[in-house]
Amino acid sequence: MLFRHLLRPMSEEDLPQIAEIDRDCYPFPWTSGNFSSALMAGNRCCVYEEAGEIVAYAVAMSVVDEIHLLNLTVTLSRQGWGYGRAMLRHLIACSQAECYASMWLEVRPSNHVARRLYDSLGFIQVGVRKNYYPAEQGREDAVLMCLDMKSC
Repeated sequence: MLFRHLLRPMSEEDLPQIAEIDRDCYPFPWTSGNFSSALMAGNRCCVYEEAGEIVAYAVAMSVVDEIHLLNLTVTLSRQGWGYGRAMLRHLIACSQAECYASMWLEVRPSNHVARRLYDSLGFIQVGVRKNYYPAEQGREDAVLMCLDMKSC
């Protein structure tokens, strides 16, 4: 079967589907309001569509000469298909083209798949944020990672 793939900006109309995907993927998901606020704040928000359905999305915030990846999610049925890697490569390429110096993110230490992705694209661990994420048993630390993009 041939699928059509489209990477495009996120819109308000996408938010119900995106919030549903986030609820399916995470025990402590973002709300539609979180995504709406990200759009209204002018953050870089994009979605990957496959045959008209959203299969991945990302939210990144720019601060001076840095980009901070706030959310990168692939729907459960498409995880492992390369959408997360493609989305992140797109964000990195756009950020480099706009001469941002670095990209930052936090990731749960328990999220081994995401950590392997970030490692494979050149992110390095630069710190730990203690008790950053809500967790079933209290709080979980966040691994702080950075990608140096000084290529302009």
